[in-house]
Amino acid sequence: MASLLTGNWNYPTAIRFGAGRIRELPDACKAAGLRRPLLVTDPGLAKLSMISDAMLGLRKAGLEVALFSDVKPNPVAGNVESGVKVLRAGKHDGVIAWGGGSGIDTAKAIAFMAGQARPMWDFEDIGDWWTRANPVGIYPSVAVPTTAGTGSETGRASVITDEATHTKKVIFHPRMMPSVVIADPELTVGLPPTLTAGTGMDAFIHCLEAYCAPGYHPYAEGIAVEGMRLVKDNLVRAVDNGRDVEARSHMLAASQMGSTAFQKGLGAIHSLSHPVGAVLDTHHGLTNAVAMPYVLQFNRPAIDDKIQRLSRWLGLHNPTFDGFMEWTLDFRRRVGIPHSLAELGVKESHLDKFAEMAAVDPTAGGNPVKAGVPEMRRMYEAALAGRL
Repeated sequence: MASLLTGNWNYPTAIRFGAGRIRELPDACKAAGLRRPLLVTDPGLAKLSMISDAMLGLRKAGLEVALFSDVKPNPVAGNVESGVKVLRAGKHDGVIAWGGGSGIDTAKAIAFMAGQARPMWDFEDIGDWWTRANPVGIYPSVAVPTTAGTGSETGRASVITDEATHTKKVIFHPRMMPSVVIADPELTVGLPPTLTAGTGMDAFIHCLEAYCAPGYHPYAEGIAVEGMRLVKDNLVRAVDNGRDVEARSHMLAASQMGSTAFQKGLGAIHSLSHPVGAVLDTHHGLTNAVAMPYVLQFNRPAIDDKIQRLSRWLGLHNPTFDGFMEWTLDFRRRVGIPHSLAELGVKESHLDKFAEMAAVDPTAGGNPVKAGVPEMRRMYEAALAGRL
């Protein structure tokens, strides 16, 4: 069955999907115009044979590749600045973005900033700030995901932490999207169960928030619904048996569907999660998964009908809002997600500051129910206590 899960896709970018397709990386680089790529990944992956094997294959194909791995789990501006210096010093002509969300976000930001004269925060995803960029100065990239979660490989933005303010900021430009993606599920096989669960829940939440976001975008909603079904049917399998390549394939597709769908918008799950990750350095997908039910409960007046419809599409036994919530809580338990933010190290003393940060997070505007500082704090209080 797994051998049938293959294809060449062009939505939203060129995707070479299927087990074993990492061998096409040299050809993908050449297709993107790269001859001297800088491979950007995180320190953990940099030590693995998949990286050394890939670099050997690239060199055999005549590509002059170098490695950069100064990337934090929640990447910071300093990581991007260091990478830009290495890219320029080595006269590289683009990047290979290899890893989970942190590695790929950092790589995309490096490629974006390589030819810019303005500071990175001038391109934050606010209004039309992206038009400040010099498009000629944006270097091409090829993405190789090793997790099924953020879907950064099919996204047009990077989330980078501003160390000065301890806030996560979104850097956006349409040309930040990688030219080619090598989506090989075999590269995700080594991901441990906890990270498989956290990243998989991130994919589900990207789809869920996109589906619930206000506005008319039926394309995004259709993709989001199928993405959630794929997670529902395959995440437990991938957590229980990390070598299940079929389940890994479906999860990798769901991840990319999430990042495609959230062009419609995100919401308060991400708004609550971002401050926690920026200050306490928690895993993004895991933090999203903890926050999810408390935001769903807050949003219920605006999404009750949509959640009932979604529950029918997902084939839930009790296709109501309460039935969806019951399934959500059970699903989280099944893959080992904590129930409260207290279990991630959040304390009462954090809440005032976190609520202020959440209210101005770029994702807050996509929430179905308007949420300012008081509302964000109320959701934090519920999530801290584990109270629904």
